Amino acid sequence: MKKSIVCILVAFAFTLAGLPAHGTAKAEKEARTQETSDNTKGFYKDLFVDGGINVSSRDYLPSARYLRLEWESFLCTAQKGVDTTAYSAIDTLMQRQFIVGNPLDENGALLFPDGQPRFRMVFMNGGAAARHGRSLGEDGRNRYREYVRNGGSYVGDCAGMFLGSRAVKGDSALKYLDAYLGIWPGLTRSTGLETSQTNLTIEDKAPLLRYYDFGGDHHVDSVYHNGGGYAVTDTLWPEGTEILARYEVRGRDLKLKRDIQDLPAIWAYKADDHTGRVILCGSHPEFVGSGEKLDLMLSMVKYAMDGTVAPRLKGELIKGQKREMYKMTHDADPDFTAIGDLQYHHFTVDVPKGADTLRIVLKPKPGTANFDLFLLAQPREYAYLESATYKHVGAGCNKTLIIPHPKAGRFYVSVFCNTTVESVQTPYGTQYSGRLDVLNGVPYSITAEWNIKEK
Repeated sequence: MKKSIVCILVAFAFTLAGLPAHGTAKAEKEARTQETSDNTKGFYKDLFVDGGINVSSRDYLPSARYLRLEWESFLCTAQKGVDTTAYSAIDTLMQRQFIVGNPLDENGALLFPDGQPRFRMVFMNGGAAARHGRSLGEDGRNRYREYVRNGGSYVGDCAGMFLGSRAVKGDSALKYLDAYLGIWPGLTRSTGLETSQTNLTIEDKAPLLRYYDFGGDHHVDSVYHNGGGYAVTDTLWPEGTEILARYEVRGRDLKLKRDIQDLPAIWAYKADDHTGRVILCGSHPEFVGSGEKLDLMLSMVKYAMDGTVAPRLKGELIKGQKREMYKMTHDADPDFTAIGDLQYHHFTVDVPKGADTLRIVLKPKPGTANFDLFLLAQPREYAYLESATYKHVGAGCNKTLIIPHPKAGRFYVSVFCNTTVESVQTPYGTQYSGRLDVLNGVPYSITAEWNIKEK
């Protein structure tokens, strides 16, 4: 019988009122130099939409439909005008259990058990940034920071922009907010403009132009704006920030409290090669389904996803040494942590000259429930289902891959978890049923062996 996770979590509420990034030096070097891996693969789904407490509870994104992305969401049922004390019960519980984690899903929906991003990108809705950040709690905010730190990308509009920053600059002082995520460690400031529209000018060399030319004039007219902000460039400007578009307000009667002409309206930041890309936007192009405003949102989504980082290598398989991937989230040992639903784990094995047969053996941890794990291998590049030269698929975890007469050199070996949850849309957004036991990870062991030809 299927049990909805929503019912389980609600029941849990009335009984009970980030992982460090590390790995072997060799695996880290491989992660940097592996140029043929694909950052579109190895994720549960493409997009997660946060419509939680004090932000807009909408997950309809025309850009996601246009790009045919698979997405999920968390939504808050309390609507505008309703007494916000309603947040203190079911909404608060559900948000925490979905984002932070729960007994059935220790790591939360954003992350696989090893801390790798479960979605390629997160979109953060507009609303009240600090209030939403506080509602996430420190654990929830850390889930987002870990998500970006480990390679997931983030797009935030309006409140999502403020929430992604580190601090707000006021008229006389800086206001550092612990409720903010700081995934772009710079300063923002409110435009003071509400329920209006601004024009945006795309920077001449902005990477957004890789995707669309915006009519050739790099200009987008009448983008909805309601309390958003801009990036502060003269104080604590983070190195590596890319300005993508600026406000264009000449000739518009906007009753501005301060001049925002040519100030950064959209910008991007990627801390290093291992982190995801953060794109922050002061206005609201996200719900428009046609024209250049749709193109603007599409280009932001595409650039963000192009900045997502492919899953990293777990390490090297040594001849005859069983590698046990038995750890769980709380063990904080991601290189030896169990695999999540629809996730890949990648390994290397160096085959010497004279090897007659390469055998790779995959086994479940004793006592583990029946999950479907696939075993894949090929030389030179990451092994994926669509491209692996050698593969053993089918029901169960027990697999043996036999590669006769392998060429000497490096092979890439991958484990893929084909077991996943079923998702259903509810007033709270996406909830899970079915194989909920996969969420905490599937433990397994993997061993590589070979014979040497006798001379």
